[in-house]
Amino acid sequence: RREVGMRVRIVAFARARDLFGRGECELEVASGATIATVRGALVERAPRLGELGASLRLARNGSVAGEGEPLCEGDEVALLPPVSGG
Repeated sequence: RREVGMRVRIVAFARARDLFGRGECELEVASGATIATVRGALVERAPRLGELGASLRLARNGSVAGEGEPLCEGDEVALLPPVSGG
């Protein structure tokens, strides 16, 4: 029996986009997945994302999200690398 899943939209910006290899995609995760689940799945898919470590922030539907925040079908998860500038 296949575990019920949900799809979330991934969008990556700047250095995260370069390391991920694309600007956006859809990702299927298990029901009950969290931001941490998505981070793990993305690093597994694109190991170079791990280079950003804890400085890579993830946002859910436009707001920076904690690792334990649960996701819902159709959510947008943005990969936000550290920004430098002045």
